[in-house]
Amino acid sequence: MNQQKQNGNLIAIITMFFLFAMISFVTNLAAPFGTIWKNQYAGANTLGMMGNMMNFLAYLFMGIPAGNMLVKIGYKKTALIAMAVGFLGLFTQYLSSLVGADVDVFNMGAYAIKLNFIIYLLGAFICGFCVCMLNTVVNPMLNLLGGGGNKGNQLIQAGGALNSLSGTLTPLFVGVLIGTVTPETAMSDVTPLLFIAMGVFVLSFIAISFVAIPEPHLHKGNVKEEKFSHSPWSFRHTVLGVFGIFVYVGIEIGIPGTLNFYLADSSAKGAGILFNGAAIGGAIAAIYWLLMLVGRLTSTVISGKVSTRTQLITVSGVAILFILCAIFLPKSVGINVPQVVYDPIAKTSEILTEAGVSETEIAAIIADPSEANLQKHEASLTAANLKVSDIEGSLETPKVPMSALFLVLCGLCTSIMWGGIFNLAVEGLGKYTAQASGIFMMMVVGGGIFPLLQQVISDSVGYMASYWLIIAMLAYLLFYGLIGCRNINKDIPVD
Repeated sequence: MNQQKQNGNLIAIITMFFLFAMISFVTNLAAPFGTIWKNQYAGANTLGMMGNMMNFLAYLFMGIPAGNMLVKIGYKKTALIAMAVGFLGLFTQYLSSLVGADVDVFNMGAYAIKLNFIIYLLGAFICGFCVCMLNTVVNPMLNLLGGGGNKGNQLIQAGGALNSLSGTLTPLFVGVLIGTVTPETAMSDVTPLLFIAMGVFVLSFIAISFVAIPEPHLHKGNVKEEKFSHSPWSFRHTVLGVFGIFVYVGIEIGIPGTLNFYLADSSAKGAGILFNGAAIGGAIAAIYWLLMLVGRLTSTVISGKVSTRTQLITVSGVAILFILCAIFLPKSVGINVPQVVYDPIAKTSEILTEAGVSETEIAAIIADPSEANLQKHEASLTAANLKVSDIEGSLETPKVPMSALFLVLCGLCTSIMWGGIFNLAVEGLGKYTAQASGIFMMMVVGGGIFPLLQQVISDSVGYMASYWLIIAMLAYLLFYGLIGCRNINKDIPVD
C-alpha cells in the first residue's frame, strides 16, 4: 500500500510539474502576440502590452474565487476547469484572426481600435483566469506532496525551474513560427501555434482526468461541510506573506523591465548605446530570466538541507547589495557585450540582407569594414536606405554599463523568492491553505502595479534612481525572512 501511495504521489508530482510549465507557456504567449498588435497599430507600445496586462488583471478577479474552488471541488476539478478555460481563451484569441479587422469600435488618441483587437484582449483575459487557477492548484499541492517545510519548498522550486524553462523556450518557438514581424503580420499568421496550444490543453485535460490527485481538505459524500472559525487572515505570518507576494512579483518584473528600457534609451538619460540598444537590452534582460532558471535548479538541490527561511534572508540581502552596486557604479564603467549576446558581423549581415543589399556587396563589406571601403559602397547603402554610419555602428562592439551586470545577477536571487515566500506563509495553515493560495494568486497583480510605479519614478529622477523602490521592496522581504515569517498564531486549530 505504501508503495502504491508513493507511485501515486510521484504521478501527482509529475502532473503538477507539467501544469507549472503550462502556466509559463500560456503567460509567455502574450509578449510575441503583443508585437503583432504593436506593429498593426504603428508601433504603439502601450497597445502591444495590453494583452500582457489583461493576463495580470485576471488574477485580481480570480485569485480568491480560485482558492474557494479548491475548498469546494478540490484540486483536480479546479485544474480540469482551468484547462477548459485555457482552451476557451486560446479559441477566443483565434477568433480575433477571423472577424473584426475592418470594424472600428472606438478611437484611442490617433488609433482606431478594431473589433478584432477587443476580441484578442478578451481571449487574453480569459487565459489569465486559466493561469490563475493553475497557479492556485500547483503551489499548495507541491507543498503538500513534499510534506511542507524544506521538502515542500524543494518541490516548488523544481516546478519553478520547469516554469522558467518553458518561459525561455516559448518565445523562441513562437519566433520560429512567425519569423520576422512586420506591419502586415496578423494573428492569422500564428493560427498554427494557437491550434497547437489548444491541442495541448485538450491532451492535458484528458491526462489529468485519469490522474489521482490527493484531496486533503475536500468534503465528500454526506460529510457536513465544516464552517471555518478562522481564515488565513487570522495568521500574522500569512498576512505579511500575502503582501510579500504582492511585492515580490513587482520586483521580479520591475528589475528586467526597467533594465530593458534603460539599455534601449540612447539618450544621456539611458545607457547611451547608440546602435542596436533595443536589441541588446532585450538580450541582456533575457539573461536575467535564464539566471532565474539556474537559481531555481540550485534551490531544488539545496532545499533539503538549507531552510527556506535562510534562503529567503540570503537572497534578499544579496539582491539589495547587487542593486546598490548598480545604483552607485558610474555609467562610464562598462563592459563589452559578449558575442553570444551581440555578434557585430552577424548583425551587420542581417541588416544588409534585410535592406536588400546583394550577397556580393555584403561579402565585400564584411571582408573589409574599413571606413574607406564602406565609402565605396555608399551608393548601394543609400539605395537601401542605410548610411555608412549605420554600418559602422552595427560593426562596433557596444559597451553596456557594469550596473546592468549587477541587475541581471538579481535573477539568481529573485528565482527562489516566490517558492520561499509561499512556503513560509502557508506553514502551519492546515485546512486554511487552499483559501490562502487563492489570496496569494490575487496578489500577482503587483506585477502590473509596481513596474508602472517604477517607470513613473524613472521618468522623473532617472532609471537607476528608480531602483531605490526595488531596494525598499527587497528590504521588506528581508524583514519577512528575519521576523515576519514566524507563526505566532499556533493556538488556532487547523486540522
